[in-house]
Amino acid sequence: MAACVEYLYDSNMRQHDGILISNGLFGESAQLPDVMHCETIAARSALHGWELAPHRHGKLHQLLLLQKGEGIAHLEGQKVALAARSLVNVPPGDVHAFSFEPDTQGFVVTLADEMLDAMFAGVGDVRRVLSRSFVGTASPQVDAVMRQIWAEFSGLGEARALVLRGLGATLLGLAARMAHEGLAVGESAADSAQMRRFEALIEAHYLAHWRVADYAKALGMSPTHLSRIARAASGEPASSLIGARVIREARRNLAYTTLGVATIAYALGFADPAHFSRVFSRATGLSPRAFRQQVGH
Repeated sequence: MAACVEYLYDSNMRQHDGILISNGLFGESAQLPDVMHCETIAARSALHGWELAPHRHGKLHQLLLLQKGEGIAHLEGQKVALAARSLVNVPPGDVHAFSFEPDTQGFVVTLADEMLDAMFAGVGDVRRVLSRSFVGTASPQVDAVMRQIWAEFSGLGEARALVLRGLGATLLGLAARMAHEGLAVGESAADSAQMRRFEALIEAHYLAHWRVADYAKALGMSPTHLSRIARAASGEPASSLIGARVIREARRNLAYTTLGVATIAYALGFADPAHFSRVFSRATGLSPRAFRQQVGH
C-alpha cells in the first residue's frame, strides 16, 4: 500500500499555455492503484489553503463526502454549495474544483476505471447514472459505508481487498440509488431505456467491433438519433462509448494478465496487432508495451 501512496495526486492542477492538464493519480502515473484509494478531505485540501483548482482524472471515479463543514464544488462549470452530508459524484473525465472552509471533515474515495467494469457488470444502468457529476444528500448508510472504507483502507485486516471491493460496490450502488430519480433534464424515460439497451449491446458486441450504424440498426433508429441519446446521457457520442469499452478491456488485459500484446489484440477482435497498437496509443497516449511497463508488468 505504501508504494501506491507515492503516486497519489496533487489536486491543485496547473494550466500550461491555457490548456487544462489532466491530473496523474495512481493508475494514471506509474502504476494501477490499490483496490481503491481513500483519504480525508483535509489530507490534500489543507496543503493548498483548502482550495483545489480545476482538474480532471481521465480514468478515475471519485466520491467525496462532507461530514462537517461547508464548501463550494465546481462541476463541469456548474457551481454547487456543499454542506454537511453532501455526497459528490465525479466520474472520469469531468472537470472539477473545490473550495472548503478550514477544518472541513470528510472522505474522498477513488476507484480506477478497470475496477469499475466488474462492479457495473449486470447491474442495469448504474454506469450511466453515475456517468455525470452531481451532488446529493448522503444517507446515514452512506456515511457508515464511508467510515468502513476508511477503516479497512487504513488497516491490514484479513481479506482486506475483498472487503474493500464489496464496500466500494455498496458505495457506488447507494450513490446511484440517490441519483436515479435525478435524470438529466430533457432526458425522457424512452431515451433512458434506449440508452440501457445500447449499453447492453456494447457489452455483447464490442469484441465484434460493431459500428455506430450496426448498433443503431439493432435499436431501430438512425445513427444520428443514437448519438444524440448517447451524448445527452453521457456527454459523449456513441462512437466514443463504443471505442472506450474496447480500450478499457485492453487496459485490463495489459494490467492484470501476462498475455502477449498480439494475443490480446486478437482476443479483442483486431485482425492486426499493429492496428491494435495504433488504436490503443491514440486513446491512451502510450503504446500497449509502454502501458504495461508503467503498471509494473
